[in-house]
Amino acid sequence: MVARLVIAAPSSGAGKTTVATGLMAAFAGRGLAVSPHKVGPDYIDPGYHALATGRPGRNLDAFMCGTDLVAPLFAHGARGCDLAVVEGVMGLYDGAADQGELASTAQVAKLLRAPVVLVVDASSQSRSVAALVHGFASWDPQVRIGGVILNKVATDRHEHLLREALGESGVPVLGVLRRAPAVSTPSRHLGLVPVAERRAQAVDAVRAQAEQVRQGCDLDALLALARSAPPLHAEPWSAEAALLRAGAAEPAAGARPVVAVAGGAAFTFSYAEHAELLAAAGAEVVAFDPLRDEKLPEGTRGLVVGGGFPEVYAPELSANASLRDAVSALARSGAPVAAECAGLLYLARSLDGRPMCGVLDADARMSERLTLGYRDAVAVSDSPVAAAGTRLRGHEFHRTVIEPGAGANPAWGLRQPERRVEGFVRGGVHASYVHTHWAAVPQTARRFVGHCRP
Repeated sequence: MVARLVIAAPSSGAGKTTVATGLMAAFAGRGLAVSPHKVGPDYIDPGYHALATGRPGRNLDAFMCGTDLVAPLFAHGARGCDLAVVEGVMGLYDGAADQGELASTAQVAKLLRAPVVLVVDASSQSRSVAALVHGFASWDPQVRIGGVILNKVATDRHEHLLREALGESGVPVLGVLRRAPAVSTPSRHLGLVPVAERRAQAVDAVRAQAEQVRQGCDLDALLALARSAPPLHAEPWSAEAALLRAGAAEPAAGARPVVAVAGGAAFTFSYAEHAELLAAAGAEVVAFDPLRDEKLPEGTRGLVVGGGFPEVYAPELSANASLRDAVSALARSGAPVAAECAGLLYLARSLDGRPMCGVLDADARMSERLTLGYRDAVAVSDSPVAAAGTRLRGHEFHRTVIEPGAGANPAWGLRQPERRVEGFVRGGVHASYVHTHWAAVPQTARRFVGHCRP
C-alpha cells in the first residue's frame, strides 16, 4: 500500500502545480521516496514533478487510457515509494467535454481511493471560502476532501478570517501560503515553460516552492492524511505484461534495433511508458537532441519525434542542416518514423518560413488560435504506428497550423469536435497533431519495432 494524496482545486489558476510540486520536494527533502503523478494529458507539469522527486513524472489519463488502467499505471509508478502525490487538472470536477466526470480529478481520486486536498485561491474572499469548500466537499460523497490549503493569503488578519470561517465547515486547514513571487513559474502560449528550457531557474523555483510549503503547511498532518488511504488492490502495470495481453508476438531474436527518440529543450513532451514499451518490444531506445546532435544515433532503424516547442527553436533546428538531412534520408529509406505535434512540424517542409526536414509536402506556422481537446480517432491508412481501422483516443494541444492539414493518405479520421481527417502517412512515416498514450494501445510499440527490423 502506498500513502497517497490528490492535490485539486476549484478551478485552474489556484496554485495546484506550485503546491503539488512544493509538497513533492518537501517530502523528498525529508528522505521519503515520492512518486509524482499528474491527472490528464499535460506534459509540462510532470517535468517539474520529476525535478522535485528525482523520479519520472507519470500521467493518469482516464480518457486516453481508460478507467481500468488508472490504478495499474499509478501502482507502476509508485512501486517501492513511501508516498505518492497526484496533481489534478482544471477544477476538481472538470473532465472531458460532454463526458460527465470522465477524466476529471474527482474520478481519478475515486479510482485511486485517495484523499483530496483542495487548494483554494483565497485572494479575494474571506467568509465565502467556507461556502466554497462546503460545496466541493459535499458535491460527491465518494470524493473525500481531507483538508484545504489556502493560497495567496494576504495578511495575518486575512488568515484569521479564513480560518474562522472554515472552522464551521468541518474541513481542516492543512496549510496557509502567502503570495510569493519566487515560487512562480513563467508561462507562454501553451502553459508553463518546460524544465528543460530553464533548468537552473526551475531548480531555484522548486526549491522555493518546497520552502514555502515547509513553512506554511502541516506536513505531518498531510502525511497522516495520505497514510489514511485504504489499500488499493491493483496489479502494477508493466510493459511486458501489457504486450502479452495485447496479443503482440514475442520480440524477434537477435540484435535489438536502435530506435532514436528526440529529446532536449525542443522536444520535451513524452510519456515514460512509450520508451518502456519500445524496450519491452525489443528495441534499443537511444535519446538524441535535435538542437545539439548533428547526426542520428549510430545504427538508427526507427525514429520517434514527440511533442514540444519547435516553434520556439525554429532557427536552431533549421540551422542544424546535417541532422535535418539525416532525418530526411532515414524517412526516404522507408524506415518507420512516428511524429506527434512538434514532430509533425519538424518533418514539414518549413516552419514559420524556416527550412525543416522536408519529409512532408506541407508548411507549418504559428497561429493565434489554440487547438485543444480530446479526440476519438481511427487510423485511416496502414502505417508502422497503426493498422487501418485501429481506434484509439488522443489529445490535441497546439497554436500552430500546417497546410495542407492532411496528406493523400491521412493518418487519422477524427470524430470530434468535427469530423475531419488529419495527418500524413507516407512510406514508413506517420505524422500527426494527435498525441497518443501507447499504454492504451501497447501493440503500437510491437508493430513499430517490427517495422524497424530488416
